[in-house]
Amino acid sequence: MDPLVAAKYRQRLVRQSEAIRKTDDDLSKSERTRGEILCAAARLFRHEGFYATTMRDIAQETGLEAGSIYYHFGSKDQILSEVLDIGVRELYEKVSEIVRSAKINNKDFRKTFAILIETHLTFLLTDSDFTSANIRNYPMLSDEARAPHRELRGSYAGVWSSFLKDAKRAGHLRSDISVSAMRQFILSAMNWTVEWYDVDRYPVHLLAERMSKLILDGMCTRHRANTIGQMTSAPTSVEAPAAIGKAAHTRAEILRAAARALRDNGYKATTLRQIAAEADMKAGSVYYHFKSKNEIVDEVLNAGLTDLLSGVSAAVEQYHAPYDHHARIATAIWTHLYFLFRASEFTSANIRSYGMLPNHFRERHRKIRHAYGRLWDRILREAQKDDAVRSDIRIVPLRQVMLGALNWTVEWFDPNKAGKEGYLSLSDFSDMLIKLLLEGICDRENATDAKQTAVQ
Repeated sequence: MDPLVAAKYRQRLVRQSEAIRKTDDDLSKSERTRGEILCAAARLFRHEGFYATTMRDIAQETGLEAGSIYYHFGSKDQILSEVLDIGVRELYEKVSEIVRSAKINNKDFRKTFAILIETHLTFLLTDSDFTSANIRNYPMLSDEARAPHRELRGSYAGVWSSFLKDAKRAGHLRSDISVSAMRQFILSAMNWTVEWYDVDRYPVHLLAERMSKLILDGMCTRHRANTIGQMTSAPTSVEAPAAIGKAAHTRAEILRAAARALRDNGYKATTLRQIAAEADMKAGSVYYHFKSKNEIVDEVLNAGLTDLLSGVSAAVEQYHAPYDHHARIATAIWTHLYFLFRASEFTSANIRSYGMLPNHFRERHRKIRHAYGRLWDRILREAQKDDAVRSDIRIVPLRQVMLGALNWTVEWFDPNKAGKEGYLSLSDFSDMLIKLLLEGICDRENATDAKQTAVQ
């Protein structure tokens, strides 16, 4: 390891160890070891995933004998529970203090918002493996494992909601979208950064600055984006060729079962036995159709990306120059969400499992992911060239933040609850996200009118 990287790594470990230790310097050896175990577990859960990490892995990462870890923790579940709690508690306390201070001192809304964004991103990307481990693992946990942490996570969401409600009452935020929807949108955009942001290339404060401005004001140049021409009917699904023969049909069923297992459990925790059980067949029978789990995963991931690229490409090809850019962007967003939630179980499997894939898997699919990124970059650059997207926004970070906000929705939006009180249909949900991405969360029109009135 490079000496500078190693030094930074050790510094981060010290910060994280201090975060879970008592303020008293006279800690016992047992307490220090316990803290080191939690730090090691947080790193492994962050990068490998909870289900794929064993107690032996944690012991080895800590430098302990495998059996020694049980002197400090009864189970891996107990370690996870403490890691999850630390990951949110520190962030909650810090954000609460920022909001409390801003309210007492009547601080500027936009400045406070920017500080909150940078604080969340700093914990997530650089300062805390605990926070990253929480964000990356919580969605795949069972209801039983989530239960002890719902109250604290709800409290953190509540701090954001309180801050946004006050801002809405003060006239800073738009009135046509609920505070809870805005909060989910903001946290989604930030949380997905763990999957793509390279902290070694760009400082977090730069990301925070750009993200804050985009969330507040949106990407379009006007107060309201014209999306009337957007597609309102469901996109044409990308249908795989019909399986001919029993073997081909079984093969297709295995792939669909694998997609569901990957979507729910992630790559490393998904086994051939689980895939076989999901496909309602014996584990050994899978080998008649595929040589290995990796071969199955490879096909699932490729299908998910191919479906998404083909679907969004077909949707935007309906537009011809001179483009109705806002409607074109809205249609691309709508189609992306449709494939995530309706058209392709392979797409949602790809999105949810990508972050913990081995590098060799990522490399094999990098070409098609880049092709999808280039499609969006072209759409956005053409809009920016025609003054439909603000000129002060860099296209690649815009696309990454935008797709991140969309992709994280698989962790919290459930289209099957449409019709129940307080829940949106996929169509209404998509329309809401389109407004937020194009126009931002701020009431820009009234804010501008107020400034003009003050000048007069």
